[in-house]
Amino acid sequence: MPATPERTGRLAGRLAGGVVMVDVAREAGVSQKTVSRVVNDSPQVRPEVRERVLATIDRLGYRRNGAARALAAGRTHLIAIVAMGSPLYGIAEHVIGAERAARERGYTTVVVATGEDGDDAEVRPAIDRALALGAEGVLLVEPFRRDPDLLVPYADVPVVSPQHGDAPDDDRSPLHSHVTTDEVHGGQLATQHLLDLGHRGIAHLAGPRAWQPAALREQGWRSALQRCGAPVLEPVRGDWSARSGYRAAGELLDRGEAFTALFAANDAMAVGAVRALTERGLRVPHDVAVVGFDDLPESEFQVVPLSSVRQDFQAMARTSVEHIVCALEGRAVAQRTVSVRASLSVRASSGPRRETPGGPPSP
Repeated sequence: MPATPERTGRLAGRLAGGVVMVDVAREAGVSQKTVSRVVNDSPQVRPEVRERVLATIDRLGYRRNGAARALAAGRTHLIAIVAMGSPLYGIAEHVIGAERAARERGYTTVVVATGEDGDDAEVRPAIDRALALGAEGVLLVEPFRRDPDLLVPYADVPVVSPQHGDAPDDDRSPLHSHVTTDEVHGGQLATQHLLDLGHRGIAHLAGPRAWQPAALREQGWRSALQRCGAPVLEPVRGDWSARSGYRAAGELLDRGEAFTALFAANDAMAVGAVRALTERGLRVPHDVAVVGFDDLPESEFQVVPLSSVRQDFQAMARTSVEHIVCALEGRAVAQRTVSVRASLSVRASSGPRRETPGGPPSP
């Protein structure tokens, strides 16, 4: 028998372990066009024929090809997540939360990764790749400062991004939204907690300069100290790793500056700092109180459970996906800039200020 396109399609379906539309049509004694009308809920099918086709579909276990369905409807229901290729907790949680939120709304996701250096030049090609794959909307999980004109070429695409250097509401596309954590508030929460415990010398292990969250957390720390007239020490910077926190805390101790508390810009650096403090004979929190940021699942289970600022990554992901879906389905959102409030998980690592012999000098 010659290899007709119909026969080739049927063979491919069988080899894949599936049932194709022509099988349903033959078994039900109708045309493929009739089967197509039934699966698309067309009213142009007699009730008795519809019932026969549906019964055949159930009996054979036919499942319509998702790509074909998308093409027929002119929709892909695909959301792209353009994310920095990094194992960092916040990035991973945001991506996982977005995938779950999209699935709950009947959408699928594709992740397009960029590099770890925050280069704007990588973001546009990543968005272009996502759109070439059929993405209808884009969620940017990119924590760096951005060129305000970065998204100008995508004015007709629903895009949600952190508000890190992007254009203000009045200057950007109505399809573009911002969803982020209030990082400044988070830095203020951590610092005010330590101030309330009686600490005045509160050092800061900051994140990399290129990262907007690091700058905003530092801003929150600085503003809380200035508001109450406490001294502002020069921050020591790390790269988000525990190793860099260990090194930075050692550098801070070598300066000989007066501090009884330490706010680290993320939990990994806080864990490294605790190790460095302990090796220098200082106890946490008796000699130095420590607070981190992100509230990693492991933070609660450190030898000294770590106090930490908690970001609600799931809430950010749900809100971001909802904004994209609303834009795609022609529904308005209440506001196009959403800042999810951080909270503070207080644990044993942050205790009251004590005058302890052998600790760093207190102001």
